[in-house]
Amino acid sequence: MRFTTTAFSELEAIPAEYAFGKIDARAHVSLSENLNPDFAWNDVPVGTRSFVLLCHDPDVPSKGDDVNQEGKVVPANLPRVDFFHWVLVDLPTTMTKIACGEFSNGVTARGKAGPQAAHGARQGINDYTGWFAGDKDMAGNYFGYDGPCPPWNDSIVHRYVFTLYALSVPKLAVEGTFTGADVRKALQGRILAQASVTGRYSLNPSIKL
Repeated sequence: MRFTTTAFSELEAIPAEYAFGKIDARAHVSLSENLNPDFAWNDVPVGTRSFVLLCHDPDVPSKGDDVNQEGKVVPANLPRVDFFHWVLVDLPTTMTKIACGEFSNGVTARGKAGPQAAHGARQGINDYTGWFAGDKDMAGNYFGYDGPCPPWNDSIVHRYVFTLYALSVPKLAVEGTFTGADVRKALQGRILAQASVTGRYSLNPSIKL
């Protein structure tokens, strides 16, 4: 199976319009356009009955002690964990592409609505749900796509892995307000093929992508 985007090349920089946050000279970070990238796929295996699309960042600090703190740097040797940015399931087999901005166009405080989405698909909550849980202005369930916004003082570049899965079932066995971790578990034994595209992003102005 082949999975591509025109938004960025493999392991190259993701443009800021696809991010949740962009570099701001005064405030370190400001909100960006938060467009979902475009994608297209072909060479789908026989027997495919639906698709799942996940986006995750495997480079998120496992501890937040130094994150976005003046005069501090998130060290490169800190253990890293996954952070899901997009959890999209039940895409029909009639689909062969997703348009830029089709599922996300701008930042929605307290999160976009879900789980129902275009084309009869469903979207789970991304991990901004937990990140903003204690913020009185931003707390909510963040369904669908919300793009990169790594710590502005992180010493490493973050990777964003978009993976399309071709499945043997028409509907994935997840219900309600499901997460990326829930989907990963439900995928087991149902994957006919998968393909990924990875981009890189940083909000640290001292890092050259």
